[in-house]
Amino acid sequence: MNQLNFDQFNQQIEKNLLTPTRDLTVMALDHFEKLAEVQFEAGKAYTDMGVQQLRALLNVRDQKGVQDYVESQQKLAQSVTDRLKGDAEKVVALNQEFTEKAQKAVQQNVTNATKAAQKATSSQKAS
Repeated sequence: MNQLNFDQFNQQIEKNLLTPTRDLTVMALDHFEKLAEVQFEAGKAYTDMGVQQLRALLNVRDQKGVQDYVESQQKLAQSVTDRLKGDAEKVVALNQEFTEKAQKAVQQNVTNATKAAQKATSSQKAS
């Protein structure tokens, strides 16, 4: 009898605590991985832009070259602004997706725990 109760207790702990915790941890890890990927991509893009501008600066040899470089700086400013906006939108979308998934998982876990508690209460009353 005691072994049966212990096994049931272990099953309930696994079902209502450990599995949901693992699921949320996996979800969070996946989210952090996606965020890191966005950051790495952005870092590479910004580095490439900077290197490209430095190379353009090294090619300035006359007044026309200065004018071209200044114009390219204005285009770069617009490119950086667009890239920043796009990167921010990606991060916001990832965070919203994670929040929605986490909320659904927590709600499901609360529902499962409530059902388990009601079932346990019902079986105790029947005893």
